[in-house]
Amino acid sequence: MKRYVATAALAGWVGLAIQQYLILYSRWSSGASLLGGLISFFSFFTVLTNTLVVVVLSYWLVKRDSAGKRFFLAPVISSAIAASIVLVSLAYNLLLRHLWSPEGFQFIADELLHDVMPLLFLIYWWRCVPKGTLRFKHIAGWVIYPLVYFAYVLLRGHLLGQYQYPFLDVGSLGYPQVLVNAGGILLGFLMIALAVIGLDRLVKPASV
Repeated sequence: MKRYVATAALAGWVGLAIQQYLILYSRWSSGASLLGGLISFFSFFTVLTNTLVVVVLSYWLVKRDSAGKRFFLAPVISSAIAASIVLVSLAYNLLLRHLWSPEGFQFIADELLHDVMPLLFLIYWWRCVPKGTLRFKHIAGWVIYPLVYFAYVLLRGHLLGQYQYPFLDVGSLGYPQVLVNAGGILLGFLMIALAVIGLDRLVKPASV
């Protein structure tokens, strides 16, 4: 299993590195601020969630104990990240994939971050995360992440006039429609979270 986790972690880091390079190169080519490009990079839910995924996978490979390792490898945290990365994949494939046709390195990054890593992390969650400790009350804590992100997107968009995702573009859709869209995505996240907890209760405790 160690080789699997190492391969998954490497795939995640590669995907993030390619995406960051593409954003920074685009900014550099147009004479825009590289710092702004870095901020933009970490303003995507996809990037933030994939970063959390590779942090968990990397910590699993580290033998030395630490507060960070205990936090990220805790079943409640790893499971919250699992629910979030599934949301990334579903939202992209249902709402965004049809809007563009990436090529070259962008295609590689796109597939790694939206399709490959969600699947790899779900397998990791299934095989490596201890089961039987999740409770439905944990969902209340899990939703904080997407809610805070949504608030950040609205604030950033209000200040800069730029929204990371078209379904959250207040300038084009207006607040009522954006709130409806966000509510639908949140509902999807809740359903994913319920499925994760349901699976946690069904499977036998992991022996890894």
